[in-house]
This record gives sequence, C-alpha cells and structure tokens, in this order.
Amino acid sequence: MGYIEDRKRELEKYLPPLTRKPDFDLFWEQSLEESRRLPLGLEVKRLEDYPAEKVHVYDISYQGMENTRIYGWYLAPRTADGGRLPCVIQYHGFSGSRGMPSDHLFWTALGMAVLAVDCRGQGGITADHACYQEAYFDGPACRGILDPHEYYYRHVYLDSVRAVDAACAMEETDRDRIVLHGISQGGALVMAAAALDSRPAAALADVPGNSDLAVRVEGEYGSFGAAAAYLRRFPQHTDTAFGTLSYFDTMNLASRITSPVLCSVSLKDKTCPAECFFATYNRIESDKQIEIYPFCGHENAYSIQMEKKLVFLRHCNIIGSC
Repeated sequence: MGYIEDRKRELEKYLPPLTRKPDFDLFWEQSLEESRRLPLGLEVKRLEDYPAEKVHVYDISYQGMENTRIYGWYLAPRTADGGRLPCVIQYHGFSGSRGMPSDHLFWTALGMAVLAVDCRGQGGITADHACYQEAYFDGPACRGILDPHEYYYRHVYLDSVRAVDAACAMEETDRDRIVLHGISQGGALVMAAAALDSRPAAALADVPGNSDLAVRVEGEYGSFGAAAAYLRRFPQHTDTAFGTLSYFDTMNLASRITSPVLCSVSLKDKTCPAECFFATYNRIESDKQIEIYPFCGHENAYSIQMEKKLVFLRHCNIIGSC
C-alpha cells in the first residue's frame, strides 16, 4: 500500500457524529417548496459583439431568495445543428464572483454550455437584500447565524438550486447532462445543490468547504473563522449558532446525493482541511471518487485534477464517448 492510499484509508475512517436536528428533513422540504413557489424571472441579454465568434455569450439574471437577483454568465458554443448541449454550472470560491466570460471558455472548447453564477453579497455584482435581525460582523458566514431560516447559507444553497432551474430554462441546455462544478466554497455549493436537487448528472467538487462545521469553527479555518470571532464576543450564543450551522453542514446532507461525484482534497490545506471534508465524503452513497494531493494546500493540484475531471465526464457520458 502506497503513501496516498495509506492516508486515504485513515481518512475513510473519519465519521464524526451527525449533528442533524429532528426537523432537518422538514426544514429542507419546506425551504425547497418556498423556492419552487418563487417565479424564476429569468432575464437574458446576448452580447452581440463578444469577440469569441464561435460562442454565444449571455448576461443573465434570475430571482434568488429574499428579493435578491442573482447574476451570471451563460456561454454556449455555436453548433451547426442547433442541438442541446451538456451544461456545467460553475459556483465560485469565497469572496469570488461569476468572473468574466473568458474565464469559462475552457468548457465551451469541450462542446459544453456553462452557467457561472455569483454568490450574493460577495465579490460580484450580486447584492444581498435579505433582512437579518441582528448586526453581524466579519463576513457572510455570520449573517443570520442565530436562526437557520434567516442564515446566509440557506439563501445561497437555494440560490444554487435555482441556478439549475436557470440552466434548464436556456434552450441550448440538455437537461439530462447538467454538471455541477466548484472549488472551495464552490465545492460546498456543489455538494449542497447535488443533495437538494436530483437533476444533475455529475458533481465535481475540489477542496470543498462547509463540512464538519463545528471543527471548522473551532479551528477558525477559512471563512468560518468569522463565526469563532462572533462567538468570542457573544459566547452565550454558542449552542444556538452551532444548531443553526448543523442545517448547512454538508455532512448532514451527504446521504441525499444521488449523482456520481468526483472530489479532491489537499492534505496541507489549512482553509478547508481534508479531514473535515471526509466527514461528508464518507457519507455519500452514490458512485464516488476522491483524489488526494498530499503536498498541496488550498490551491490544490488544479491542472492535474482538471485532467481527471475530463476522464470522469467522459465516463459519465457527459462529453465524448464511453
């Protein structure tokens, strides 16, 4: 047994107790029903003069939760027969954005459409119009942390599911070949959306966040260091805050995932520690694979992992042939 396999065997034993509350499933059933009742309100504007002549580029927006419009780019390679295309939905990392259309041309070179969406209130043009009962500091991970119905990531998870609605509404999209893709926070949103929506045909998540959240807060890892800072100031809210976070911990959602999954972690990652993600990965019951990079940090072995994603997508009949 080699070094990586030995480490993988150790990590596959990591199964911290689930923190699901008795109303966990009801909470998400009601949240999804609320989302479904909301008109999508999709608005699409084609960029007629975009210089990539073989690609249609659209500036899109749709209605997210809590009176917030979510902005994104939708790109689709021009096809001679006008047939429907597999579509990858791109979720960005913490403090990032939908980027620029050129950031996503890689996917169109594979013959895929791509929808890249903002997270509300982070680094893009999408605002966050949700109302929070208290003032919070140090970033989105603390917003609404005393009430799961109000919590920031409830809105973001549901916005992410509505991105699947938006992709399906575009005439170029093959609804049977939707792929979720993301890194870091984006990887967490891949896990959440795959758990809350059965439509995706594959899920690709690298160095994912939002897993084993009690440990993330205790260790002040990544964006959840803000929650630790909040609880230093308001220690009386510790149990309430941890109760809220339990609804958004992907380890509690993992058993709902039905699509094939390809993940990656890095063993020197101090932002989203590999062990934290294995609390989720070890509970995924669908077909799954994980790649471990022992000497990478949160930057991950991006190009090497991308090559493995291509093989995975071909194996899943998303691109090319089996």
